[in-house]
Amino acid sequence: MSRAQPVQHIAQSTFTIHTRGRSLSEVTSRIADAVAASGVGTGLANVFVQHTSASLLIGENADPTVVADMERFFARLVPDGDPLFRHQDEGPDDMPAHVRSVLTGVSLSLPVHNGRPLLGTWQGVFLYEHRHEAHQRKVTVTVTGH
Repeated sequence: MSRAQPVQHIAQSTFTIHTRGRSLSEVTSRIADAVAASGVGTGLANVFVQHTSASLLIGENADPTVVADMERFFARLVPDGDPLFRHQDEGPDDMPAHVRSVLTGVSLSLPVHNGRPLLGTWQGVFLYEHRHEAHQRKVTVTVTGH
C-alpha cells in the first residue's frame, strides 16, 4: 500500500518598499503577510530583492542601536568615494553600494512553520538600502511547501 504524498504548493508575490536613502527597513511583517497569503503551512520561503544596490539581511529587531551600529560598521568597511573604485557612474556611493550588496546578499531562505516564517525571538528581516537617494525596491517572496 503506497502513502499519498502531500500536494506541493508554490505561491509567489512581490511588494515594493519605498526607501528613504541609505538605511535598513524592517520588512518582516510584509514577508509574514506573503507567507500567510500563500496558504503554505510547512515549507520554505525564498525572499529576493531585485536590485544591485540593496540587499536583505536577518538581524536583531528589538534594539534600534543595532541598526545604527550596522551602518557605522559598513561605512568603515566600504566607505563612499574610496579611490580604489573606478565605477562611479551614479556618484561616489555607486560602487560601495554594489560591494555592500554583494557582502550582505540579495536573497534569504526562511523556514515556514504553521503558516509563518520561522524566525527567532529577536530576529527580523531587513531591506538594506545602500544608496544615499530614496528608491523603490521590489522584493519577491516565493513560498513552497504544503
